[in-house]
Amino acid sequence: MPRTLLVAPAGRQVGLTTACLGLVRALDRQGLRVAFAKPLAGRGEDRSVPLARLGAHLAPPEPVDRAEAEALLAAGDEQTLLERVVALSQRAGAGADVLVVEGMAPEPGIIWSSRVNVLMAKALDAELVLVAAPGGESARELAHAVAIAARGFGTSAEGRPVACLLNRVGDPAAGGFDEAALAVHRAALEAEGLRPLATIPTLPELAAPRVVDLVTAIGAQVLRPGELARRRIRAVRLCAMTIPNAIRALQPGTLVITPGDRSDVLLAAALAVQGGVPLAGVLLTGGVTPDEKVLALCEDAFAAGLPLLAHDADSFAAARAVAEMNREIPVDDAERIELAMNAVADRVDRGWLQGLSGPARAPRLSPPAFRHRLVEAARAAQKRIVLPEGTEPRTVAAAAIVAARGIARCVLLGSPEQVREVARKQGVVLPPSVEIVDAASVAPRYVDALVDRRKAKGMTPELARSELADEIMVGTMMMALDEADGLVSGAVHTTAHTIRPALQIVKTVPGCNLVSSVFFMCLPDQVLVFGDCAVNPNPTAEQLADIAIQSADSALAFGIPPRVAMLSYSTGTSGAGQEVEKVKRATELARSLRPELAIDGPLQYDAAVMPDVARAKAPRSPVAGQATVFIFPDLNTGNVTYKAVQRSAGVVSMGPLLQGLAKPVNDLSRGCLVEDIVFTITLTAIQAEQVAARRRTSAAA
Repeated sequence: MPRTLLVAPAGRQVGLTTACLGLVRALDRQGLRVAFAKPLAGRGEDRSVPLARLGAHLAPPEPVDRAEAEALLAAGDEQTLLERVVALSQRAGAGADVLVVEGMAPEPGIIWSSRVNVLMAKALDAELVLVAAPGGESARELAHAVAIAARGFGTSAEGRPVACLLNRVGDPAAGGFDEAALAVHRAALEAEGLRPLATIPTLPELAAPRVVDLVTAIGAQVLRPGELARRRIRAVRLCAMTIPNAIRALQPGTLVITPGDRSDVLLAAALAVQGGVPLAGVLLTGGVTPDEKVLALCEDAFAAGLPLLAHDADSFAAARAVAEMNREIPVDDAERIELAMNAVADRVDRGWLQGLSGPARAPRLSPPAFRHRLVEAARAAQKRIVLPEGTEPRTVAAAAIVAARGIARCVLLGSPEQVREVARKQGVVLPPSVEIVDAASVAPRYVDALVDRRKAKGMTPELARSELADEIMVGTMMMALDEADGLVSGAVHTTAHTIRPALQIVKTVPGCNLVSSVFFMCLPDQVLVFGDCAVNPNPTAEQLADIAIQSADSALAFGIPPRVAMLSYSTGTSGAGQEVEKVKRATELARSLRPELAIDGPLQYDAAVMPDVARAKAPRSPVAGQATVFIFPDLNTGNVTYKAVQRSAGVVSMGPLLQGLAKPVNDLSRGCLVEDIVFTITLTAIQAEQVAARRRTSAAA
């Protein structure tokens, strides 16, 4: 049986589900196999199970319906109810190290939730975690209330203090929170004999609904959809003033509410969007819609993503309806549940988490744990990453996020005035740690260095000045002169444009003759490495061996134990042909070059991943059935396979990560999201630390 945690509320509206799923994420980061169960459903459709599926990629069983539970309790048959709870929890926790069980939340009309939570804790032999949230009480009053709730469960057999998670601490309208205030709450809990497990501040971004949620909540009419499903409402402004006064309301993330006959306000909002201000949307009230000629003037703004809604209520009634809409996380809002889970997981007591770890287990790295490990490794490395596309809006937003999370030190190349204007229009605050370098101003100082590195290819000062008009070349020269540790580009440039300067100036790692790539394939329960799926069309056996070694080293650098499968249409000696022979030869070469690595091939994909197939086809293989790194025989096979897995199975793929360069350069998709850029910067920073480690090793030798 797994170790079981019952997470129960110590009050109303404490954010119980997000607390549970945040604990799941924190435990998952520890490498533990975590399961989740919600044994009893509350009023209406239960949200916990679908949110667990969406955010944690778990498959908990459906809970017992509240009506069934009430019927059993009314008949005095609580034992049957508890038997069902235990059976459901055992089914959910099969194969897990830790099972997180969500208790019943108190609701109007339910007088038995507290009693059932106590009975479940005993029936499941569960350790108790109480969740509370301030409701106007002082820290001391809240801690006292939690202590009373804890006494209702009795004392644990081991005499350990009951763990408590405080949620939604601080008032963002009054300046938010500070660590001193959180410390006061922790001290108050300790004074009551409770263990502070986590103190989670109130974060406004966790309560920012999408515009599509507003449409559903108030029944608004959609005149122009724009980016309904992506834009979030972070502020609401009622605008019925003249334009010079209304302009103050046109800020990023704002929902503008205005009477439907105020075409001037709509036109001002459209102009703001066309100028780069990402408004959440415009809600027209009073049952009046603008003339089609007015809407035609706004089409560029709608095409840029501005949603336009209409409602029959007057402006004040519509604003009240918006203010009163349910702010719970919808069951299809993956971005918001991800933010909420991480907000909790980031603050859970690490000592407590480590205490839940069992004996040594087979290594496992889930996608959330992988992403968390990436961020922690990049933070420790503190590398300087140059971003040549410094005036590109997504890149500017990503640089701000990277700085806020302490992932790396970003350098934006571009006119400082343009960079700051792009940030202002997006509502992005660039901290001082984000450097802004005018590439045109600094380019002349790299002319001599570029001539020196390319003189054998006919480089002259005139040609160098021309080449350095390109920000990517400037960024590459910064790396060449050790002024930057890595480079990320490609949001608006082609792959060839991004990589060409690096191949000319930085070149490859000594002993490596080619550049290759890997994708990190984030399956629901683990991360696999696919290579090479982006660079080399038809590698030779020697190149394939090089790709295998590079990919194994990349896996190791990112915390994935490398077990390398050299893929083919044949396993072992079962087939023959030129392509099979190439894979056999590549496997032999890779083993001779790196005998300490687990490398085997040729292997078919099913033999590489499925233990039962591996036992039949390759029983003595050290890799078959448990491979983590997959080397494809050519680009055609690799690219088709990674895209098929990505699209058909709904798998997130991170990459391509380029391997083999003496300093890391990574390419973005031109359709990339801000989050994609953040993680590419993170990957690049970790690669840069690999480079530094190689240098330290060489210097020591």
